[in-house]
Amino acid sequence: MYIGIDVGTSAVKFVLVDAGQDVLASLELPLHPVQPRPLWSEDDPEKWWLSVASGLDELARRHPRFMSGVQGIGLSGQMHSAVFLDEADEPIRPAILWNDGRSTREASELAQLGLALQRETGVLPMPGFTGPKYLWLRRNEPEAARRTRALLLAKDFIRLKLSGEKVTDVTDAAGTWLLDQEQRQWSDRALAACGIDRSLLPRLMESRDAGATLKQDLARRWGVPSNVVVAAGAGDVAAGGIGAGTVNPGDGFVSLGTSAQVFLADTKHRPDPARLVHAFCHALPDRWYRMAALLNGASPLAAFARWSGDADIATLLEEAEACFKGPSHLLATPYLYGERTPHNNPLARVALVGMTSSTTRADLVQAVLEGVAFSLCDGLDVLIAGAAQPEAMALIGGGAKSAFWAKLIASILDVSLVRYDASDRGPAYGAARLARLAITGEEAEAV
Repeated sequence: MYIGIDVGTSAVKFVLVDAGQDVLASLELPLHPVQPRPLWSEDDPEKWWLSVASGLDELARRHPRFMSGVQGIGLSGQMHSAVFLDEADEPIRPAILWNDGRSTREASELAQLGLALQRETGVLPMPGFTGPKYLWLRRNEPEAARRTRALLLAKDFIRLKLSGEKVTDVTDAAGTWLLDQEQRQWSDRALAACGIDRSLLPRLMESRDAGATLKQDLARRWGVPSNVVVAAGAGDVAAGGIGAGTVNPGDGFVSLGTSAQVFLADTKHRPDPARLVHAFCHALPDRWYRMAALLNGASPLAAFARWSGDADIATLLEEAEACFKGPSHLLATPYLYGERTPHNNPLARVALVGMTSSTTRADLVQAVLEGVAFSLCDGLDVLIAGAAQPEAMALIGGGAKSAFWAKLIASILDVSLVRYDASDRGPAYGAARLARLAITGEEAEAV
C-alpha cells in the first residue's frame, strides 16, 4: 500500500493505492489562502500540516486494515510557495504563494542579469518564484530574513513535520529559480543573485529516492508500520506527469487545477526563456519537461461561483452545458492573478466583453470556461512554437471532472484529451507512484 498526498492551493488531496495501483481510498480537505493586500497571496503552513494530519487521521479511522499495510508515502504540492523557518523550524511568517506578485521589481532586476542565467535556471525570473521572493523579504522584512534559517517549499514543510528531515526534490527545486536544471544541482550564480546562503536550502534528491522515514509517534498514531518511507516526491506538475504516465518525449498533459499548465516531456533540457517557456527537471533521472504555466485554471470559475452567490461550481457547469448552443458571443479574460505564460504580467486582470440585456448566467459561465481554454491555447502555441502539435494529451486536475469543459478545451486546442480514473487527483496519484518506486526500485516503465 502507498499513500500520495498533494498539498494544493485550495485543498489537500490524499489517495491510498494498492500494489496494483488501484485507488482504494481518497480524501480531500479544503485550504483557505488569503490575499491581505493587492498582489499578495499567503497561507499558514501550520494549517497545511493540520489538514495533512487530519486527513491521515481520517484514513486511519476509515481504513485501519489498509493503513497497516502502508509501505511508503509520496508527497506533492504547489510549487514556488516559500516557507521561511527560524532556528526552531517554526514558520516566521505566512508562506508566500506561487500566485503572489509582490516581488515584481525583484524579478525584473534579476532578469537583467542575462539570458545565460535564465537558460541555466530554466526560465525568465517571475514574481511567483522563490528566489525573487527571498530578495523581496530581505528588502522589505529584514528582521524576518535575518531570522530565517531554512527556506522550504510546501510539500517539504510537510515532510519536515512527518520525518524531521529537510529534503526537497529536483522538480520542486526547479521552480525556485535557484536550480541549475541541466546539472540538477543548486545554482551558485542564482543563489548569489538572490542573496541566499546555500545553508538555508534543503538537501536535493531525485523524486523517486527514499527521502526520509516517518516519525515513530506518527506511525503509531496512524497505525502504519514503523519503517514507512517518505519518498522525495515531486512538485505538483511533475507528479501529475508521473500520475498520467507522461514521461517520454512528446508525451503531454493539460492540468486544470487552481492554476493550469500545458506540459510536454523530454529527454533533454531545452530552455526557451524568451518565450516564457518553463524548462524544468522531470521526476525521473535524465528527464526534463517544457511547460506553459498559467496562473488561472479553475480559479476564475470558483470566483464566479462566489460572485453569483447562490450556485456552486457543479451547478454552474450543468447550467452552461444545458444552455450550450455553440461558441460564446462573449469574450472573457480569466486573469484573476495576473498571468505568466505567455504574458508575464502580474497586473493582467479579468475582463468581460459583449454583454447585453439578454445575457444569462449560463452565457457568462461559458465565456469563463472558454476564456480559460483560450489561455491554454495561448500556452500550447508558445510551447510547440511551430513544431508538430500533439494529437492527444492527458487531462488532469480538479477541472478534469467536467466532461463538458474537457470538450470545450479539446475543441479550442484541437487536441484529443484523455481522462483516466484518477485524473482529478493526478499529482496525489503520481506521488503514490513515486512512493512505490522508492520502495521497490523497479523501472518506471513497469509502474
